[in-house]
Amino acid sequence: MNTQELTSRLLREYGTTYADEAGIPLRDTPAPLYQLLVLTVLCSIRIKADIATAAAREIFGAGLRTPRAMADSRWQARVDALGRAHYVRYDESTATALGEGAALVLDRWKGDLRNLRAEAHREPSAVRELLQEVPRIGPVGVDIFCREAQQVWPELRPFFDGRTCETAASLGLPHTPNGLGRLVEPKDLARLAAALVRVRLSKDAVSELRAA
Repeated sequence: MNTQELTSRLLREYGTTYADEAGIPLRDTPAPLYQLLVLTVLCSIRIKADIATAAAREIFGAGLRTPRAMADSRWQARVDALGRAHYVRYDESTATALGEGAALVLDRWKGDLRNLRAEAHREPSAVRELLQEVPRIGPVGVDIFCREAQQVWPELRPFFDGRTCETAASLGLPHTPNGLGRLVEPKDLARLAAALVRVRLSKDAVSELRAA
């Protein structure tokens, strides 16, 4: 299987972004960007990705789709939503982090993460630094956010973190962000990055793809 065929297979079989899985219609508008931030917080601890995305769907299904709704919600309502997704052990601390994060987004960026982007002057390194002011988000969380947000914030492209590049190398693909970025159209960069993450997290995907 040549590089083009492998890339097409990755997109076809593994190329669902985590935002899509969580039911986030990602656009460069306030509510979807905030929902991506919530998903990032949920994914930023040692918990399975499918549980984190399920928790995001429960949070959004409870009406907590904006920082104002989140900040105005009861802590117990957030705990209950996380519990319905079996987001255990971290449900109480995460409910607290979501409330504090919503308050920060409202106070610092007027409820709109495009203001964070403007404060960073669209510089990726500055975006990363500002994101880490949000409770629970550290370097790993920043990678999660930027991986998905490159779909709507072009200055982040091509975004592939170190572990994703290692997975690409194990498949015989280019293993630098720029090299991977040349494999697909810009609109598919987030999908390719998500595909490589899903392959890395799968028990057998790398060996199966290498054997094809």
